[in-house]
Amino acid sequence: MDLARWVDTAVVRRSTAHESHRSARREQIVVAAARAIEEYGPGVGTAQIAERAGVARPHVYRHFDSKEDLEREVLRFAADQLIDTVRPAMRVSGTAPTIIEGVIGAAIGWAAGHPNLYRFMAARQQNKETHRARLGRTRFLGEVVSAASAYMRTSEVQVDPPDGVMAGLMGMVDAGIIWWLDHHDESKEEVTTRIAHQVWLIMRDLAQSVGVAVDNDLLLSAR
Repeated sequence: MDLARWVDTAVVRRSTAHESHRSARREQIVVAAARAIEEYGPGVGTAQIAERAGVARPHVYRHFDSKEDLEREVLRFAADQLIDTVRPAMRVSGTAPTIIEGVIGAAIGWAAGHPNLYRFMAARQQNKETHRARLGRTRFLGEVVSAASAYMRTSEVQVDPPDGVMAGLMGMVDAGIIWWLDHHDESKEEVTTRIAHQVWLIMRDLAQSVGVAVDNDLLLSAR
C-alpha cells in the first residue's frame, strides 16, 4: 500500500466532508435567519437566529466571515425566493405596460406575504456589491430590465441601463411597496398599477434615449 497516497486521500475525504457539513450548516443558519426576520422584523437579534437554527448563540457567526456576510447570504436567499415568484410573469407575451404590471403585481404579492423580509432587502446599504446581490441578476427589477431589453433589442441597439439608473428605479419601487405595506392606503391592484406605470415611463424614456421606440399598444413576444 502506498501509505502517502492513502494519507492524502483520507485528508481529502475529511476536508470534503468538513466543507459539506459547513455548507449545510451555513444554509441552515441562513434559512433560520430569514425566518427570524419574518417573525421579529429586520432588526432581529442573534439570539433569535440561533434559536431558530438550533445552535448556540456564539456559534452563529462561526460559519460566516462576519455579520455582514450572513446578511448578504440572507439577502441572496430572499432574492432567490422573490425572483422565483416573479419570473413566470416575464415569460408571457403582451404589451410592455401589461408585462411590467404583471411583474410588479407578482412582486407586490410576494412582499405582502413576506413584508419583513422585503423590508430587510430594501434596507440594506446602497453599494455596488449589495445592488448586484439585490437586483443585478437575482432581484426582480433586474429581470424586468433584462427581459425588456430582450424584447426591445435589435442588432444595432443594446439596452443596458447604468447602475445608477437601476439604483434609482429600485429605490422608487422599494419606497412605493414599503409605503403600501406600512399604510395600505390603496388596494393591491391600485398600487400595482401605479408603480408599474411609473416603471414603464422610465423604461420607455430609457429605450427612446438609445433609439428604440416602444408603443404602449405594441404586442411583444416572449423570447
